[in-house]
Amino acid sequence: MKSVTTRAGSSPWRNWAGTVESRPTREASPASAEELADEVRRAAEDGLRVKTVGTGHSFTSIAATDGLLIRPDLLTGIRRIDREAMTVTVEAGTPLKRLNVALAREGLSLTNMGDIMEQTVAGATSTGTHGTGRESASIAAQIREIELVTADGRLMTCSAKENPEVFAAARIGLGALGVITALTFAVEPVFLLTAREEPMSFDRVTAEFDALHAENEHFEFYWFPHTDNCNTKRNNRSAGPEAPLGRISGWVDDELLSNGIFQLACSLGRAVPPVVPSIAKISSRALSARTYTDIPYKVFTSPRRVRFVEMEYALPREAAVAALRELKAMVERSPLKISFPVEVRTAPADDIALSTASDRESAYIAVHLYKGTPHRAYFTAVERIMTAHGGRPHWGKVHTRDAAYLSEIYPRFAEFTALRDRLDPDRRFGNDYLRRVLGD
Repeated sequence: MKSVTTRAGSSPWRNWAGTVESRPTREASPASAEELADEVRRAAEDGLRVKTVGTGHSFTSIAATDGLLIRPDLLTGIRRIDREAMTVTVEAGTPLKRLNVALAREGLSLTNMGDIMEQTVAGATSTGTHGTGRESASIAAQIREIELVTADGRLMTCSAKENPEVFAAARIGLGALGVITALTFAVEPVFLLTAREEPMSFDRVTAEFDALHAENEHFEFYWFPHTDNCNTKRNNRSAGPEAPLGRISGWVDDELLSNGIFQLACSLGRAVPPVVPSIAKISSRALSARTYTDIPYKVFTSPRRVRFVEMEYALPREAAVAALRELKAMVERSPLKISFPVEVRTAPADDIALSTASDRESAYIAVHLYKGTPHRAYFTAVERIMTAHGGRPHWGKVHTRDAAYLSEIYPRFAEFTALRDRLDPDRRFGNDYLRRVLGD
């Protein structure tokens, strides 16, 4: 299969949320790493900048370009499974949902994952996509080897042993160091998780947050603004037996309530904002307690069909409760009407240069608004609270931070930018977003 290249006059590219649009000079869909390298070399000859786009699930303009837009649609599938090393090597454009299903068929699984699985593996890891975990970290922390094309069109492999300084940074590389063509992940034999979902009051969950985190392998909760109601989720490994959600009850909770009726509620709230608090009180009581046991991706992930925009900040874990209480107080004294719940998750410290959990145990606070709802006032107020606690913004979600701020809160920021200077001195992989967050 040959690569497909579309010349001048390509149609606009838009992200999933509809918040970013760009008009590339041309697009390419290479079918191999070698073809991708050829496209990068050709772009350099033509003086074009290069960006790769996955499924567009980033809310920032991290993938936008006026040059060559690479679509990795033909770079999909598993290259190899090494059962001795317990690794899987997968093409960069493979959607997480396809990887999860394929691994399960082989009796394997990633250790941890986020709650959305629409993204490509390269897009998810490059922006620091994560789930929640006491000991298990982001998807990028599970990478064991990276294959990428550098700005001069070379194909480079990096790992802890080969080009280790590149590996240290490129696991969350923001698309600034090269174009990823394949990733090798650590995997383990598929296991069972028991999920326990339970409503809990805001005061109780914040008072017991440290204990809930310590007692569970994976703990997260949602707070519904304009209420004192939260929904908690505790995921822990289980010896079984498997006890999945019933087809009807699972559809009612995950499709009808969490997507269908929630979509209608959000649409109504956007059209008539004063009704939002009443809707929040009803919707926060609609999801009842439930317990089920299933394989990891069926527990960690859930369908998200209601489109939204999102801001998320990683804080030192010990600052999370104070920041969340400040957020709640801000919403209560403001005229804001917030229809989406606030999500709180955790992650252990890791050793990746630009990971939001780099060198510190972290808690994540994510805020969302329904697509098309004006978000600036809410997100600005939230960001003010998060930055006061030394927050690090998610690279793929809405934020206004720049290199001056980020260089202060990432101890290894200069290490990353120095590597970028070496690998991409001409900023072949640059764009306006990277100029803002990394500097020139």
